[in-house]
Amino acid sequence: MYSMNEIDIINLKELMGGPDGWGHEHGREVFNKLLEAVESHPGSLVFHISLKGVERTDASFPRESVVELAKRYRGFKGFCLIDVNDPDLLDNFDAAGLKREQPLIVWKGERWHLIGQQPTKGNADMLAYALSVPSCTAVAASGALKLQLTNASTKLKQLFNQGFLLRKEEVAPSGGVEFVYYRIK
Repeated sequence: MYSMNEIDIINLKELMGGPDGWGHEHGREVFNKLLEAVESHPGSLVFHISLKGVERTDASFPRESVVELAKRYRGFKGFCLIDVNDPDLLDNFDAAGLKREQPLIVWKGERWHLIGQQPTKGNADMLAYALSVPSCTAVAASGALKLQLTNASTKLKQLFNQGFLLRKEEVAPSGGVEFVYYRIK
């Protein structure tokens, strides 16, 4: 599991300079601020992007800011949305994620909702399992989902490569190397 210094919260409204985010140009300005915030916390692996106080955006603003940031760091750092209460606002983030082929996970407590790029039908159960636990290995996932180990390993690797999960290489109990997959939360 992640240690506490590996998670940071970014208040999007503060970087936006107000409650509204409009257009490609404003999105790029906020992207640069987001990039600066991420670079100033090199030990952080997961960033919670708080939408608290954000009232409106068009689809181009999140596409050029938050979604572009998540795509840039895919496989190295994870970004999820929190404090989302407006379904219309979420629709614009969803459209932005679809356009950039980037998934984003919205968390409300332990409940999650996926927007943007969706997993393949064959990987949906694996993603649901991986998001239900803080971390997992192919061995654990294969047992939980009653899959062949190679199938579970392939599915987890695909989800990692597509930006749904993070992973770290760790020493296996057998002394070899294994990947541990982490939800972006």
